[in-house]
Amino acid sequence: MTTSTATTLDVRLAKSEDDIRAAQRLRFRVFFEGMGAVPDAPVAQAGRDFDRFDDYCDHLLVIDTAKEQAGEDCVVGTYRLLRRSVALLHEGFYSADEFDLTHLENYPGEIVELGRSCVDPHYRGKAVMQLLWRGIADYINQHNITLMFGCASFPGTDPKAMATALSYLHHHHSAPEEWSPKALKNRFVNMKLLKKKQIDNRQALREMPPLIKGYLRVGGVIGHGAVIDHQFNTTDVCLLVETGNVTGRYQRHYLQESADLPNQANT
Repeated sequence: MTTSTATTLDVRLAKSEDDIRAAQRLRFRVFFEGMGAVPDAPVAQAGRDFDRFDDYCDHLLVIDTAKEQAGEDCVVGTYRLLRRSVALLHEGFYSADEFDLTHLENYPGEIVELGRSCVDPHYRGKAVMQLLWRGIADYINQHNITLMFGCASFPGTDPKAMATALSYLHHHHSAPEEWSPKALKNRFVNMKLLKKKQIDNRQALREMPPLIKGYLRVGGVIGHGAVIDHQFNTTDVCLLVETGNVTGRYQRHYLQESADLPNQANT
């Protein structure tokens, strides 16, 4: 493996089909080889995680420039971004396979769906996530985005095993009813597994995946109900963040810590 430091990392949007395929290979390694997701035949044969949404999404990439120069697979972190104005011209949002997004029509301005987030296991640490979030913040500003949302996952498919965390989210972080997504009726899993007074808040936060905790720190809220995704071996919630929190509070308390990193996001 090529030795890497923060100085060899850059963040940008995919510029070519080769860039997108590199992101798909990373997603395959993380989701299917690392997390136990079950690929369908075309995905398994290609060794890439892909679907119909990839063709019209933007793909945010963290690149290890040392690997790029060596001609190796160089995408070490990625997010998939889909704006409402783009989704309306195509097949809609990926999350609509799990959640009824009708109420999001009430949310004004441009919104963006975030998905397929992953980082190469050898690069999991502060530097890559800082760059991804810096890239997202620039993307938000560039497109005047008011809300970002997407499926956020707990590992495993037994809601009882994550009852404390799911109940905590339901009682303390529910989205406003007027723009809250709701799990589709045929896939709905009740998140209210414990009463509010039964919840150990510290235990709930210990059970919470780091990415979800990060969204909660910037005012993230959760739609109504969860969904079990057997293919990806996860239990999904719909997480929403008003972007003023990201470009304000998050930049002050997290992004500014990486102000001395080179290679500013260029989206």
